[in-house]
Amino acid sequence: MTTLAKASVVTRETVGKLEHRFGRRRLYLFGGALLLIVLLLVVRAIVTRPKPSMPPPPRVVSTAKVTSRDVPLYLDEIGTCAAFETVQVQAQVSGQITARNFQDGADVKKGDLLFTIDSRPYQALLEQAQGQLAQAKSQMVLDQITLKRQQDLRSKNVTSPQDLDTAQGTVNNDEAKVKSAEGAVAAAQINVDYCNIRSPIDGRAGLRQVDVGNIVGGGSAGGGVILLTIQGIDPIYTDFTIAEPDLALVRKYLGGPNVKVMTDAEDDQYPPRQGDLSFIDTALQSGSGTVKARGITPNKDHALWPSQFVHVRLILDILKNAKLVPSGAVQIGQNGPYIFVVKPDSTLELREVKPGQRQEDLTVITEGVNDEETVVVSGQLQLSPGAKVVVQQAQVPGQSGGSAAGKSSN
Repeated sequence: MTTLAKASVVTRETVGKLEHRFGRRRLYLFGGALLLIVLLLVVRAIVTRPKPSMPPPPRVVSTAKVTSRDVPLYLDEIGTCAAFETVQVQAQVSGQITARNFQDGADVKKGDLLFTIDSRPYQALLEQAQGQLAQAKSQMVLDQITLKRQQDLRSKNVTSPQDLDTAQGTVNNDEAKVKSAEGAVAAAQINVDYCNIRSPIDGRAGLRQVDVGNIVGGGSAGGGVILLTIQGIDPIYTDFTIAEPDLALVRKYLGGPNVKVMTDAEDDQYPPRQGDLSFIDTALQSGSGTVKARGITPNKDHALWPSQFVHVRLILDILKNAKLVPSGAVQIGQNGPYIFVVKPDSTLELREVKPGQRQEDLTVITEGVNDEETVVVSGQLQLSPGAKVVVQQAQVPGQSGGSAAGKSSN
């Protein structure tokens, strides 16, 4: 007997026993109810079966293009300005101030008359020296005539050699007196000239220390009264320091054609101005670990003032064709800096990068991206590699037509 036949026989026997025990009607009711319950459970399982998850809709992201251009390699420091020249104007002769020919704080040129000292005593001494010079010259002329006569007589053996020698000595003495008198005249003339005190440099006058009517003392060795201080501020010095860890980089480019000093005063409405590096100290400052440096900055408009704090950018070199992206595109993850790159099919690729210096609102990327690639600028926290996105061009300062070109340093 086959297995199926055996099962059929067993089933009939079981049904027969159940019919005998419970009755046929009850058995059919119970079987129908059981079948209905099974059908309900199957329908419920089908209805409540979890539907397959739908992929999230593409996210709208702001993007920008990777661009290439020349940018500076630089160090940013804080510095101060210092006068290019500082002169303390002093009286070199004594006397009374009779005139002041400038205004406090005015710009003066080299040779401009500043103060006048009463020159009458020195003019009198000059005239006296000129008179003595005239006397010495007159006496020399007379003695030269006598010498000529003695030379003629001596040629005829009329006079003795001693008379000729005496006449020659007298003329020599007269020449010495003339030179001495000429020196006295020159000295007296210098004192007269010193009575007119003039500016030795182009610059800006400070606050005067004396007024008209004051008696001032003079001193040819710098011991005279200080009347005024003049500072030359065009050009002007930019003084700053370089930290010890940056010295190796500075030495690498020192003396190169691209080394410049950019000076910018805060909130002065003037653009940064470019100058030249003129000095780097030969030793570190004890305690601070920095080296003094100085630049020479044009200052024709006098926008920079001595002792003014300024932002200093020491440009060391120009990086050719550097790749730039908006600074917001660079994110920091567990493995370091990264950027989301939008592929041609509008999906994202997470790209690890090596960022360089910031250039205003842009950042140099030395490794990890290619020119003209599209990068995500904002909203990276909601993104993942491979996600679909809708590109929306970001408004990046200095960018035109989607290129992330930043403001160049001056």
